Parts: sequence; structure tokens; C-alpha cells
Amino acid sequence: MFSVLDMFTIGVGPSSSHTVGPMAAAHAFAASLQQDQLIDRTNRVKVTLYGSLALTGMGHGTDRAAMAGLEGNMPATVDTQHMLHIRETCALDNTLNLAGVKRIHFEYDRDVAFELWKRMAAHPNGMRFQAFDSAGSLVNEQVWYSIGGGFIRQGTPDDLMIGIHDKPPAGTAFADEDESSSTDFGPETPYPFSSCAELVALCKEHHMSIAELVWANETASRSAIQVRSTIDKVWRVMRECVTNGCTSNETTLPGGLDVPRRAPKMYQRLSSNSDLLRRDRRRKDAVLESSDAAWVDLFALAVSEENAGGGRIVTAPTNGSAGIIPAVLHYYWHFVDDANEQGIVTFLLTAGAIGYLFKRNASISGAEVGCQGEVGSACSMAAAGLAAVMGGTPEQVENAAEIGIEHNLGLTCDPVGGLVQIPCIERNAMAANTAINAVRMAMLGDGSHIVTLDQAIATMKQTGEDMMAKYKETSKGGLAVNVVEC
Repeated sequence: MFSVLDMFTIGVGPSSSHTVGPMAAAHAFAASLQQDQLIDRTNRVKVTLYGSLALTGMGHGTDRAAMAGLEGNMPATVDTQHMLHIRETCALDNTLNLAGVKRIHFEYDRDVAFELWKRMAAHPNGMRFQAFDSAGSLVNEQVWYSIGGGFIRQGTPDDLMIGIHDKPPAGTAFADEDESSSTDFGPETPYPFSSCAELVALCKEHHMSIAELVWANETASRSAIQVRSTIDKVWRVMRECVTNGCTSNETTLPGGLDVPRRAPKMYQRLSSNSDLLRRDRRRKDAVLESSDAAWVDLFALAVSEENAGGGRIVTAPTNGSAGIIPAVLHYYWHFVDDANEQGIVTFLLTAGAIGYLFKRNASISGAEVGCQGEVGSACSMAAAGLAAVMGGTPEQVENAAEIGIEHNLGLTCDPVGGLVQIPCIERNAMAANTAINAVRMAMLGDGSHIVTLDQAIATMKQTGEDMMAKYKETSKGGLAVNVVEC
């Protein structure tokens, strides 16, 4: 059964679809070898990455993630330092510890393949895992897809292959299918919904807020203690991520672009700003630092830089957009007078419900619909959560969420160097402030609005389908090809 809290999973940077998903898929493949008692027969494994995973896999650490997954690691618990250096570690003796139980021969240049000219028709983020015995005979073969937000889906070895720039034939892509099969609620769910219109109608009928309705759904299949524990853990990791980003001793981000970490210096400057003003030595530019927006920028940059550096983060709903919801949550926590722990619960339950609608009815995968599916969805989710804790009605919550996505429609995914750094990091800060502004506008109204969230989500999906492939996480268009020096 799908839980809206699945929109918030603890993982590792820099990408949910290109790092977290491939690691989970590789782990599933290795685990299946062990479960089917094929480990002893396996002498070699090969990973082939297709489509967007191949084109930007080096920058996203997809190869390292797959190797770590083959060793039995999972995103929530992997040693981030080990993953960062796993290529070098394996190269020391050309071995890999398959499923954590058997050391096999592993040569990186031979056993990790980037297929730059073909992709799977079903989804741009396809990968193939193969296990061979000592004679070179195939022991097992699996195809997996990383479909966004760290979610994965298994295919078949004979899934249709197409050219890297070809459009999938009608009916062959996951986008052509009814997503309800993978995102439906279970039969025990008291208030199932598949659209925002249904969600708001249920709230009105039962005199409940969105958070109350989602809480009832979540606790129908597991205890209230379990649900609250999940939320508390997500909030704890978000706080730790902001702290780590603000206090990091690293000066630049890995990957070769030499992008500087800005959050530590920003934190020091903003922290000292109030004392500076009290001493009547006000700088000309201090007014820029006296606003809440400056702190929101900091929170978002701190998380996004941790993500880009391969740190521990919460996919919300993806890694590329991981800074937006924590930034707006921290805005609520530090700048709203009556902020409390129950407000955190309300925020995340509401945001999760909106994220569920994006995943079910469109996509949260940058490789499928562009960055509108990542940053746009996160902006909408954050706006909904903040509107809820500010006392917004379900209609006002929908209004805020709709504003959040409407003004991110058409946003391309064109990471420079295939890294989740430019323009991704700053984009998180901009979207976090957009979410807050969306709430301001929604709360100043009565909840009535012309464009519905359902219409905006449908538009996002259609826009993503019309968007050229080079603007969907391939680093073949946009800033990725126009930025010569950074």
C-alpha cells in the first residue's frame, strides 16, 4: 500500500533518481541472487546504465551508488564516505563484496557500462544487472527503472530499447500507463483520494483538515506511534542536514566544477547580523540580511549543498529538490510565533498528500518531465504544508499549492556537468521563497481560485511530454551546454 510519507525517504546525495534509486535497484538485484541461492555460482556482475543514467551518471554518482548497492548497502544507512570512494576501494584489488557476503572479481572499466546511444522505452532511467558464472555463462539478468524520488520499478530483460533521442512508441512508456497500480491506497484506507478535488471534497464532507484526513489514512494500517515515529525521524534528519550544511568545513563541492559552499559563510554572517545592528554599525547592505527570506535562502542552500556533497538528506520528494521543504519548515519553526511539534506533523502530512497527487497523476522525475517535476512539485508541497500550519482551509491549501506549481511550469532540468549543483542549488532557495509567497497570496484570499491544482498537475505532465529530451536531465541542452566556465 502506498503511504504519503513515502514522499519523504532518508537517503544520500546527490540525486534520488540517479543515486538513491540505482542503489536500491542494485541492492534488490544482489538480494535476489542471495535469496535464489545464486551467490555461490556468481563470479562476476555487470551494470549497464541507459538514457539519463548514462548521460549524467558520472556527475550524479550513479556508478558508485550501483556498486554500493551491489555490496548490500541501502541509501538510508550507507556509509557516505565509503560510497564516495568506492571506485578507488574496489580498484585496490579489483574486487567487490557482492551482497556483503562474497568477494568477486570486479573491474570498473569492464563491469560498469554507460550506454550513451540507447535507452529503455519505458523510462529514461533504465539499468540492467547481469550475473555470470566462472565460465562466463549468464546466471541471472534483471532490468530496473529509477522512476523518481528514489522509487524503483522492475522491468524485464527484453524490454524495448530505442535510440537515445527517439520518442517511445505509443503505449510503451510508463507515462502512458495508469499510475494508480503503483500508487493506490489499500482497501483499509478510510478516505482514499486520487485528485485534489476528491481530497478537498472529503475534507468538507467529514469536517476534517487535510492533515487529519491523511493521519486517519496512515493510521488505518499501522499504529499512531509508528506514523509519528516516521515523521519525527524525517524532521530530525532535515534539522541535522541544515546544521551540517551550515557548519561544514568543506569549502568546495566535489565533481570538478569547484562550486563553493556558501552556507557556512552565510550562516556566520546572518548569525552576527543582529549584534551588528545593535552596535549601531549598520552596513549599507544589512537590510538585505534582516529579512526572513535571507534565512530561507540559507536553509535551502545548506541542505542542497549537503546533498551535492553526497551527504545524508531527505528526499522531499527528490534529492534535487531536497532543500525546499526543509527550508520552509525551518521558516515555520523559527519565524512563526506559535510553531510547535504538532505543526511539523500537520505540515508534512499535508505536503505528503500533495506530493502523492504529483506522483500519481504526473511525475516527480526530472528525466521524465524536467525540473518542474522536482522543484515544482516540492514548491507546491511546501506551500501546501505552510498554508496548513498557518490555519488555511483545504481550499486555501489547494490555492497555495496551485500557485507553487503554476509558476514552475516548463522548468527544464539542465544540470551543468551532470552535477546537482548548477542551477539546482540556487533553484531550491528561489523555490522555497516562492512557496512562502504563494502562501501569502492564498491566505489573503478566501480560497477561491480559477485554476485548480488538478489542472496544473495535468498541465505539468503534458508540458513534460512536449519538452525536448535534451532538457530532461541529460546535460545536452540549456545551461549544461552554454556554461563554458564556472
